[in-house]
Amino acid sequence: MVLFWALPFAGLLLSIAVVPLVAPRFWHDHFGKVSAAWAILLIIPYALVNGAAATLQPLAHAVFEEYMPFITILFALYTISGGICVRGPFVGTPWLNASILALGAAIASIMGTTGASMLLIRPLLAANEGRRHQAHTVVFFILLVGNVGGALSPLGDPPLFIGFLKGVDFFWELENLLEPTALLAGAILLIYVTVDAWLFRVDQSKQHIARPAEPFAIEGAFNLLLIAGVVGAVLMSGLWHPGVEFDVLGAHLRIENLLRDALLVALALASLAFTPQVIREHNAFHWAPIIEVAKIFAAIFITIIPVLAMLAEGRDGALGFVSRFVVDAAGEPRNVGVFWASGLLSAFLDNAPTYLVFFNLAGGNARDLMTTDAGTLMAISMGAVYFGALTYIGNAPNFMIKAVAEDRGVPMPSFFGFVAKSGGVMLPLLALIGWAYL
Repeated sequence: MVLFWALPFAGLLLSIAVVPLVAPRFWHDHFGKVSAAWAILLIIPYALVNGAAATLQPLAHAVFEEYMPFITILFALYTISGGICVRGPFVGTPWLNASILALGAAIASIMGTTGASMLLIRPLLAANEGRRHQAHTVVFFILLVGNVGGALSPLGDPPLFIGFLKGVDFFWELENLLEPTALLAGAILLIYVTVDAWLFRVDQSKQHIARPAEPFAIEGAFNLLLIAGVVGAVLMSGLWHPGVEFDVLGAHLRIENLLRDALLVALALASLAFTPQVIREHNAFHWAPIIEVAKIFAAIFITIIPVLAMLAEGRDGALGFVSRFVVDAAGEPRNVGVFWASGLLSAFLDNAPTYLVFFNLAGGNARDLMTTDAGTLMAISMGAVYFGALTYIGNAPNFMIKAVAEDRGVPMPSFFGFVAKSGGVMLPLLALIGWAYL
């Protein structure tokens, strides 16, 4: 596998980063076609060189085993959370905003970063509608609720669920990552309150920020039970293994995963059927954000196939410099290098397969990684979760939060603008975490 095959993935990333800046209208109307074009530019040449069979197997694996479960759980959480409307006399003060961010970070490991994000982003946006400066709050929401908060359980973030399926104990992250996660989350919150307090004074000096005249209420609260059902369905698929699976073009579809996805779809349909339409109208709920995520990430999951294959080839592969950076000549992992390499790759690749690659590079034995090599598993886990906050594509909720915010009229930073803002906050803190715990 040579670097040539990584060009479609690089082209897709550049398209996501550059085209919305130089041709925003074109991107808005044709992002699906652009994404599909890059996927086709990989599939057809690869099939011509390697044959149809060698192309269909990894493609089927990526689509059926990775992309479909990914988009199914996003669809379920997006649909169900869109049926919950939190009303009240909320004004986006620094302390209210920080409280919502802290709440989201606290529940992200229970209901997943996607579930927590989709539950709280709309109330947060509604509270800040009267403010001139809103984008920075969404950026910090992505950092905390969409990423860092999900580091404490396999339900929190997809990479950790991969580890759970590989044998990592359910409470291992809570026992080993609580302190660094709390330190990182607390530092991010402190920075946010400092920034937002200054911008709130600026907003008050330039406009009147009115308090909405409506009582506190949670409408569509039964959808919270459906979210609990989503958590239960995901947990079931990780604990129940009857050993029944089906082969589809080389992809292995396990019965527990098929049942999980069927339950997720059923829960989403139940939310659509039983939630009064007026609640979704108040939330300005529609399908554009999830459609955008579905199209773009379909291309990401396809074009990333050769990149992950190169990483899996280890020291002698086209990306062997990554392996040499994280493993010394004796085969022992360099934990700080593992932290930064797994993290930076997770920021620009999908963090779940990146976690799996580094998990396997570290030996792939969960029992050893939880005990004698616990520092390495910490490095992989923290890298995959924390660094997902650095780009819009680093973790699944990031792009969705951005899409919901833009749909509500919040002018979000460009791809590179977000990287600059998130990196300015996160990179010094991540360096501190790596130095202190690895």
